[in-house]
Amino acid sequence: MHHVVAISGGKDSTALALRLAEVEPRDYTYVCTPTGDELPEMFEHWRKLGDLLGKRILPVMAHKGLNGVIAEQRCLPNNRRRFCTRILKIEPYRRWLKDHTPCVSYVGLRADEEGRAGGAYSNIDGVEMRFPLREWRWAEADVWAYLEQRGVTVPERTDCARCYHQRLGEWWRLWREHPDIYAEAEAQEAGFGETFRNPRAIHGPPRSPSFA
Repeated sequence: MHHVVAISGGKDSTALALRLAEVEPRDYTYVCTPTGDELPEMFEHWRKLGDLLGKRILPVMAHKGLNGVIAEQRCLPNNRRRFCTRILKIEPYRRWLKDHTPCVSYVGLRADEEGRAGGAYSNIDGVEMRFPLREWRWAEADVWAYLEQRGVTVPERTDCARCYHQRLGEWWRLWREHPDIYAEAEAQEAGFGETFRNPRAIHGPPRSPSFA
């Protein structure tokens, strides 16, 4: 029986992996699903977390990455076309689980987000799902308290560098701190005549240094 912990790298999955190793020690396999568009601090966090867990976090990645999927789909992902998560995260993890049955897949959904669905892989033969944070009745405050106790921080941004969920301030931060990635996103928007941005944003991302 394989015991697989899915680690996005955010606060919930980070706390899940660390606490699970404490209260239910066993030979876990830790899996993440990078899109290839994460910022450098995200990969550094996965590396440090692997050190704390005493085991490397295994990347399960679609070979095309985000840019390859954008080229294949001939459009940008946005709040109406959310193909990126399905192609780059859900489908690769499903394929990986099918090759590693029987297994238990542990996912970090909290007790205070009961309406949120996620990790619905129990329809795969041989896969059992567990949500330990819900079993422990952990809410967001419990997760933060545990991470503080362990002295563990998570990156400010754990999703893709160019994600349609980003707020204006996050686009500004990308422009300021990673101008090369921002310039590539601008070029993709110009090439497709579309935008990554959520239309609910009041203003678009900065287009010149005068925004600062």
